[in-house]
Amino acid sequence: MSPLAGPVERLINEFSRLPGIGPKTASRLTFHLLRQPKEQAQALAEALQGLQKVVHCQRCFNIAESSPCAICSDAERDRSIICVVEEPLDVLAIERTREYRGLYHVLHGAISPVEGIGPDDLKIAELLKRLQEEPVEEVLLATNPNLEGEATAMYIARLLSPLSVRVTRLARGLPVGGDLEYADSVTLARALEGRSEI
Repeated sequence: MSPLAGPVERLINEFSRLPGIGPKTASRLTFHLLRQPKEQAQALAEALQGLQKVVHCQRCFNIAESSPCAICSDAERDRSIICVVEEPLDVLAIERTREYRGLYHVLHGAISPVEGIGPDDLKIAELLKRLQEEPVEEVLLATNPNLEGEATAMYIARLLSPLSVRVTRLARGLPVGGDLEYADSVTLARALEGRSEI
């Protein structure tokens, strides 16, 4: 029999299911909440309950409170370009730059044979359907610059090659404030390939 009260043990178990949180961190979070005013625990509970209202936009598959989402509904957005990303967090990262004003398409993952994720597990068919229905001129592939992201981008680019749509990829290169001597050879090579006029 556990020395912990049932609700405490249950919360520790639920926290430990989250990515990057082990049993010790789950215990620390739980006992932190127990030391806080009841209002803080109530606010957390209400925030978690609020997740039940979250839906996926039926057009771009981003998370939203309604479908279509605020981005897809915004008449000011450039409808000629769709930025394809792996996860909803990627939309947030791009939106923070305030440089991109087009639409999005969220794949909800990347092709990864090791994890058993194939093209049919992603929202690729939905992207192809969108391209048939919407007046898109450019598809910007903004998948992560890792093995899975590259494989996903190449797969989608191959699928789009017969269509009359421009396919682009996010530029990659050196980070601002970085030193050349610390850059790996792949990053440096891509920075050289992607150079532009000043």
